[in-house]
Amino acid sequence: MRRGDPRAYSHVMDDQALAAARATLDAERRRLLAELGEAIDAPGQMTYGSQAAAASQVFAQQRDLALRDRATQQLELVDAALARLDAGTYGACLRCGQPIAPERLDALPWAPHCIGCQSVIDRGRR
Repeated sequence: MRRGDPRAYSHVMDDQALAAARATLDAERRRLLAELGEAIDAPGQMTYGSQAAAASQVFAQQRDLALRDRATQQLELVDAALARLDAGTYGACLRCGQPIAPERLDALPWAPHCIGCQSVIDRGRR
């Protein structure tokens, strides 16, 4: 395999580390699915003089919708990381193919990029 090929790094992590990553990702997936399964309360009927209460309800609903969007994005990242585990490419950066630092994967097991590439990606979003 050539340098930079993600498959070249599938053996960097031992079986114990891969099993721990899978357990963490599976637990996060279950948590996110439970979070996404929770209902979002719609604002109640507004009556005269209750504008402040209605505004608070609308704010809470908007917050809950934003959190749901974030959970959906997070679930996509977790599912993609599980797919990389199954494919034997977990732990390799999707952009450069180099190994992702174990400390990064410990902190963020669904991380698809190494720190360097993530910094480049984040700068491009600004």
